[in-house]
Amino acid sequence: MTSKFPNICSCLFLVLFYLISLANGQFYSDEHPLSTSEIRVEKMTHLHFFFHDIVSGKHPSAVQIATPKTLSKNGFGVTNMADDRLTVEANTRSEVIGRAQGMYGLASQNEIALLMVMNYVFTKGKYNGSSIAIVGRNPPLQDVREMPIVGGTGLFRFARGYALAHTVWSNPEHDAIVEYHVYVYHF
Repeated sequence: MTSKFPNICSCLFLVLFYLISLANGQFYSDEHPLSTSEIRVEKMTHLHFFFHDIVSGKHPSAVQIATPKTLSKNGFGVTNMADDRLTVEANTRSEVIGRAQGMYGLASQNEIALLMVMNYVFTKGKYNGSSIAIVGRNPPLQDVREMPIVGGTGLFRFARGYALAHTVWSNPEHDAIVEYHVYVYHF
């Protein structure tokens, strides 16, 4: 007569080993243990550039895509789509280092204030191929405006922070050059 005790012990041992392994996360196929080379430290980067928003002329970089049926005195509801140049200096002939792509619209009924939904895509230098996303309120008549960084790509993955915008030049046609100081935390 053969004893069933060793078989029961073997089964219990295997079940116990399986449960311990599950508790340690060893059987999750979509999770991989991180090596020390994959652990990144959060850092803060300061970016300084100029945003050229041109709505007039033969080749505007921002075009109106929505107009309300009834136009208020401050343009509430007017919305533009933009593909604006980002440059090193305020000069229109300065080196282009990226593009500001997205849209902005007049979002206040009582004052001039924009809702900005923009991706700032960098095309030169260390941050080539990386971007930051800004979604926030921009009252352009204020000297300095603060807007949140809500994300990013490439070297700016998991980005958060803020952007300070200051208009350095504008004309009656509403073209503008805006200086940006961006403080972004990322890994």
